[in-house]
Amino acid sequence: MSTVIRKASLTVEIYPTRKAMGEAAGKKAESLLVEFLKKKKEVRIIAASAPSQTETLAYLAKSKLIDWSRITAFHMDEYIGLSEDAPQNFGKWLKDRLFSKVPIKKVHYMNGCVDPKKECERYTALLKKAPIDLLLGGIGENGHLAFNDPPVADFKDPLTVKVVKIDNVSRKQQVNDGCFTSLNDVPKTALTLTIPILQSAACAVYSVPKSTKAAAAGKMLKASLETKCPATILRFHPNCFVFLDPDSGKELL
Repeated sequence: MSTVIRKASLTVEIYPTRKAMGEAAGKKAESLLVEFLKKKKEVRIIAASAPSQTETLAYLAKSKLIDWSRITAFHMDEYIGLSEDAPQNFGKWLKDRLFSKVPIKKVHYMNGCVDPKKECERYTALLKKAPIDLLLGGIGENGHLAFNDPPVADFKDPLTVKVVKIDNVSRKQQVNDGCFTSLNDVPKTALTLTIPILQSAACAVYSVPKSTKAAAAGKMLKASLETKCPATILRFHPNCFVFLDPDSGKELL
């Protein structure tokens, strides 16, 4: 059983375990993809790269209902200067956990080791070729979406992809998540999709486990709309679903 909370067009579901949360998020994403594939020849998705997505992606990797041969994928962000074969590389992380496990049509990987300005332009052009159907995302400890941390988040950003300085809260989160051994190891800059392109997805499924996300989840629903907690913008997405476990949802129970 889950606890369901609705505010505006946002639906929040809180599950009794992290595993149940991830499976529920995976099932929701699966059902949305199946519906899109009934209506469209090609479906386009954006996926987040973070431990919070592990259970959701594991479910999708085993799905027998999704025709991956008609799906094109993008990822949300990438560290600048981190080699493509580094375990923390976001493209590699997604490839290892999902894209290498399914017969997907195409994955457009972001490259953080080339000229950042040109890479932003290249990725922007690819994203703008057609609408995004589904976003699979997470929320940061500071409420960030992708690497749109509070100091750089812009709900009306004119850019689609941009270079950002990563907030120290987000850099510490990478250590907390076990991705890096120390703060000094975490890159200080990244490429990120901006909030308008994330919000443009027809549907969005956010997987948000762990007690370290409880404050952000609480603000997402209760705080006023402001970039101090970028996740507050999710209340204004037309078709958004956020999945929490007991730890991340404790301020809402």
